[in-house]
Amino acid sequence: MTSFGARLHEAMATRGALCVGIDPHPALLADWDLPDTPTGLASFARTVVEALADRVAVLKPQSAFFERHGSRGIAVLEDTIASARRAGALVIVDAKRGDIGSTAAAYADAYLDPASPLAGDAVTASPYLGFGSLRPLLSAAAAHDRGVFVLAATSNPEGPSVQQARTADGRTVAQLILDEVAAANEGAEPLGSVGVVVGATVRGVDHDLAKVNGPILAPGLGAQGGTPEDLRRVFGDALGVVLPAYAREVLQNGPGIDALREGADTVRRHCASVLGRPS
Repeated sequence: MTSFGARLHEAMATRGALCVGIDPHPALLADWDLPDTPTGLASFARTVVEALADRVAVLKPQSAFFERHGSRGIAVLEDTIASARRAGALVIVDAKRGDIGSTAAAYADAYLDPASPLAGDAVTASPYLGFGSLRPLLSAAAAHDRGVFVLAATSNPEGPSVQQARTADGRTVAQLILDEVAAANEGAEPLGSVGVVVGATVRGVDHDLAKVNGPILAPGLGAQGGTPEDLRRVFGDALGVVLPAYAREVLQNGPGIDALREGADTVRRHCASVLGRPS
């Protein structure tokens, strides 16, 4: 298997730069006339996979919405990851894990070891126990040709109080994370396998993204207020490695298969016009 960074680079070139979240929160289940149960969850996830896994670069199931249904929900998540990957989409498991020592290593086994039914192509991770705490995840990703997306400057309004705080050398905390990721990706071609999460709604601080040499996952688009035009403002010269992420903007078009596909195609075209890439 080639590296995650190389697989993602190829997927974005052939399918367009788009990540669609699989976020089956209760309001969406109700909008789709589905029960808020493991059965409704399974129907929702199957429909999204059927509609999009053979045509978008990345699907991103949000683990929390599956976990809230207990063991049956986790079983649906396992099936969703496997079926999406079989259909050709890369899968980022949005679990935002982060811990230290043997616990971090256990998370790496769960989400990055191909022997685990929860393993996708990549996992999201929080570095806020110190970037070094992620070493077990980064090592497992390298060993298994998987990826890690590290939270840097997130789209939620509470994030800046921590992420835009200044370190002793004058860098923001977010920039410190970006620089650590750049070091982890040094020399990788065509794209490193350690990505960062930088929200499309981030304002007030300019981040040096040019040296990251890895994919930049850009949430905050659509329902959170970000627009494709914000991508140019936030990412500047790094637009070539940006992976726009949508969820509700696409999912609200369901449950019809054709409507979900059209919703994904629409946002992909809008982003492509800003990113300067084929749609």
